[in-house]
Amino acid sequence: QVQLVESGGGLVQPGGSLRLSCAASGFTLDIGAIGWFRQAPGKEREGVSCISGNDGKTYYTDSVEGRFTISRDNAKNTLYLQMNSLKPEDTAVYYCATRWLPRGMAIGRNCLSTSRYDTWGQGTQVTVSS
Repeated sequence: QVQLVESGGGLVQPGGSLRLSCAASGFTLDIGAIGWFRQAPGKEREGVSCISGNDGKTYYTDSVEGRFTISRDNAKNTLYLQMNSLKPEDTAVYYCATRWLPRGMAIGRNCLSTSRYDTWGQGTQVTVSS
């Protein structure tokens, strides 16, 4: 059974840091595109950061560039999102998602698009507030 489970969310003050984790089971994370997405109340789900596929290239939405870092531990089959210098506007439910790709393929910056994914986790809440 293919499954993604996010963890690491919580309440943090502005300027603080959190590290989100996404543990995968039933498949290996390094075969395909994988990314972090978020959805704030009343807003559409948006791409935050992603790894585009077998080329290992990473992409970030402009609002988190320089503050967030995506990484993957293949041995643990886990995806991470290190979030620094958090702002109140980062408050949202954060999801990880993945899709299988044939070996050697990558989808480039399209990996930030929610429509590219078919497997999603349940989400973890991040609240940035003083």
